[in-house]
Amino acid sequence: MDMAAGVDARLPIRSDMDLVWVRQHVRQAAARVGFGLVDQTKLVTAASELARNTLVYGGGGTMLSEHVREGAANGLRLTFTDEGPGIPDLEQALSDGFTSGDGLGMGLGGARRLVHDFAIESAPGQGTTVRVTSWTARPPRPREES
Repeated sequence: MDMAAGVDARLPIRSDMDLVWVRQHVRQAAARVGFGLVDQTKLVTAASELARNTLVYGGGGTMLSEHVREGAANGLRLTFTDEGPGIPDLEQALSDGFTSGDGLGMGLGGARRLVHDFAIESAPGQGTTVRVTSWTARPPRPREES
């Protein structure tokens, strides 16, 4: 059973400076939870791409950071939410190689590959929510999120 161990922060994403704060927070939170340097870097890279998408395509939003536990596994869950125009074709947006030309060039698919769990909800005119979770050790059972 997955249970939140605590909300670390809710950060606004409204400017390029906020992107810097998001990256710093994620690196510090990942270190506190027990991630090694390589896993910290993967999570910070994914968070940077998702935060930039929130700002550029969603017109700004928020990132919620939560320390989560499942059994003996510790993790960090990041939820990026905006109220922008939404993503009209999620399948295309998640496909390998798809990028709008901005950001780090890895797109949503690249961000998905850098984390253990990835879920996205979006519809035209309804904004987008992306939830990612990385674990210090894999939970004892496979995790599926829609």
